[in-house]
Amino acid sequence: MLSSGYIPELFAKDELDGLLGKVRAEAKGQGVEDTPDELFKFLLDKVRKNLHLALCFSPVGDAFRIRARMFPGVINCTSMDWFHEWPSDALIDVANRFLADIEFPEDEIRSSIALHMSHVHLSIGEANAEFLAAERRHNYTTPTSFLELINFYKMLVNNKRGKITEQITKLETGL
Repeated sequence: MLSSGYIPELFAKDELDGLLGKVRAEAKGQGVEDTPDELFKFLLDKVRKNLHLALCFSPVGDAFRIRARMFPGVINCTSMDWFHEWPSDALIDVANRFLADIEFPEDEIRSSIALHMSHVHLSIGEANAEFLAAERRHNYTTPTSFLELINFYKMLVNNKRGKITEQITKLETGL
């Protein structure tokens, strides 16, 4: 699809005839001959001009490298946007938003935890740079890992609160 703009045998013969019939008037208006091959070529050109795909791959691990070898169109026929690290302010805002459903005695605690999470995530980026300098190997930290950090923290808080509540109940009522 990326290399040629067409997937062979994607449409049945009757479906393809219907598509060619729909573009026939527009093709004639642009001076294209009324033959099936020319109409099909016109249809493919129109699809190539108007169809845009967004493929999202993570550079972490071997999966992207293997896919790129299997499908050279991923490299040859695409433009790549490499996303950079999130700034500290964005990380803090995201952490505050996801921690909003956890009850804290004071809002200052939530903002301190968000600030710490941001610091930890950015320090991993610094450690990745040191790792690259020392080992000459890349290690990536993605926004998904930051979201996993937040979810892991929320899970730990809920587990610990449940255990503490259980212990309080045992102390109040006895074993």
